[in-house]
Amino acid sequence: MIKLRGIVVGLIVFFIYRLISWSWRIQIHEPERLIESNKNKTPFILAHFHGDEIALLFLVKRYKLATMISTSKDGEMMNTIYRLLGGKTSRGSSTRGGVTALKGLIELCKGGSNSNVAVDGPKGPIYEIKPGVFELSRLMKSEIFAGSAHCESAWRFPRSWNQTYFPKPFAKVVIYWTGPLGPITKADDPRSPELAKALQNQLFAARQQASELFGDSRA
Repeated sequence: MIKLRGIVVGLIVFFIYRLISWSWRIQIHEPERLIESNKNKTPFILAHFHGDEIALLFLVKRYKLATMISTSKDGEMMNTIYRLLGGKTSRGSSTRGGVTALKGLIELCKGGSNSNVAVDGPKGPIYEIKPGVFELSRLMKSEIFAGSAHCESAWRFPRSWNQTYFPKPFAKVVIYWTGPLGPITKADDPRSPELAKALQNQLFAARQQASELFGDSRA
């Protein structure tokens, strides 16, 4: 019953999301390496903070993305939305089925998908980089591109730990990708504070660039 409810809610949210996102005025700025990797079907990882995921969700089909989604009630809803947008999913979380989900994600990437990782998840703290993205890069020998979005008007959810937002209809949305970082090698420690800091800096730089390209000097 819970699974069915999640699927039904996911269907409703999907149609609302598609209707609103079609109205957005979108600018995407990509480094040449990302363009080449996407064209040549070289597997890559897109990294972002949790708060940006609604604004970035419509890119699932553009980059042929796969991601890990939890087996929770909310996860069932997100799984439905992600698949309807053209993405692929591997189910599990850091507390339940995490290793299985990671193996599933790797298999999806070997099958032609690219991976999408909210790096400060699943429950924060906000902007704190977890080692999973580096472990995935090491196992897949994939480069990591860091991205962020900036928009002029959005519904914001200040009580959520990740400060997520949903761009309003007809909003201008600027998306900026930077990098790459990696691939992470066997000689690197996925839990290295230096690696986490390097990716964090790239993510904040992407946010700043998106803001400036939008015409707003605020980060």
